Amino acid sequence: MSSPLSPSLQRGLPESSFASAGTPAFSGPEGIRYDFNYGCRVQVPVSGWRVVMLDLDTHNIIFDEVLEAGEIAASRRKYFVRFMLEVHDGERVVFSHALNLAHQRVFVRAGQTALGDSLAWLPAVEAFRRQHQCELSIQLPLHLHALFREGYPHLHFVTHDDVALSGQPFYASYFLGVFSPYDERDHQPTDPRASSLQDMASYILGVPAIERRPMLVVADTVRRIEEPYVCIAVQAGSHCKYWNNPNGWPAVVAHLKQQGYRVLCIDRERECRRLGALNAIPAGAEDFTGNLPLQERASLLLHAEFFVGLSSGLSWLAWAVGTPVVMIGGFTHPKTEFHTPWRVVNFHACNGCFNDSSFAFDSGNFHWCPKYEGKPMAYQCSSSITPAFVIRVVETLIAAQRGALLSR
Repeated sequence: MSSPLSPSLQRGLPESSFASAGTPAFSGPEGIRYDFNYGCRVQVPVSGWRVVMLDLDTHNIIFDEVLEAGEIAASRRKYFVRFMLEVHDGERVVFSHALNLAHQRVFVRAGQTALGDSLAWLPAVEAFRRQHQCELSIQLPLHLHALFREGYPHLHFVTHDDVALSGQPFYASYFLGVFSPYDERDHQPTDPRASSLQDMASYILGVPAIERRPMLVVADTVRRIEEPYVCIAVQAGSHCKYWNNPNGWPAVVAHLKQQGYRVLCIDRERECRRLGALNAIPAGAEDFTGNLPLQERASLLLHAEFFVGLSSGLSWLAWAVGTPVVMIGGFTHPKTEFHTPWRVVNFHACNGCFNDSSFAFDSGNFHWCPKYEGKPMAYQCSSSITPAFVIRVVETLIAAQRGALLSR
């Protein structure tokens, strides 16, 4: 067993703005209270009792301090750790408890509510539930519940209000998100810039970091459009995620129509005007935009020949239902999202700024471009992607699909 960390480094926060855990929920012997709802937490009734926390996997002592009566001590690490908690009164072991999630009520909160994040993280949450055989509740916005409920029948999908009203304690809680600053290690064991979006959740929950396709059950599998069609989505949450080549989308739409496809734009907004930037449905695309239920989007994507989009939630949704995805963009390294053979990135230009440890992505700055914001070279990661480049990748996909049909 290793030596304990420095006392100044091992004590963690007992709660935070997103984790108001209160008094530890479970009773131990002689007035001790404990839980794992924001790291390992313990309260002792007598001054002078010594609390030791160990990581059973790494064999590190991660907490070793003497507490005052009524004081709540918490580990620094809030992600999954297989804790051993001990309370000592001199040489006497008053309490010893190894974390065991089997059949326990466990809570997972997804800090980001974006569609792509949820699709990326749910498979890791389910892997965690299976690994520990726990009764797991996950907090997601209500509009996402219908998308996931049938595919994940053993997860309990709840809202913030559901949790507040339940009145039943959780044995342990975990918090998924991209925590800032990115080099913060109490809530995330690795720098999110160095991981894929899926791996971020896997590392926090302590499950194998492998790519897992979300398990979605599409409610309506009836094909509504007889002709072959392609879905596209041109909107995104930040300017750096757009395809910032003004000739790009119109040229690709025109090419797809020449190849005999209907081209359906399925963004929520027909156009988005933010801080002087306008991004609208491309000329020639059919308007299938609107704030529709995600199950309807999934049904439409299910029968599309393929999807052309950006690093955004609809690309994740298309991948989840098994539709081939052409993803355009250089803001992220290709390893950040799911694997697609048809990723379009121009490595000749400045690219991958999200994954560059020199910078921290500012989601509140719509015009974020860490090197060239406000300059002519801004967003070259996508503006340098030519229509001809995208069309070539699209043609390789079409050829692969036709080859697969001929080989049957």
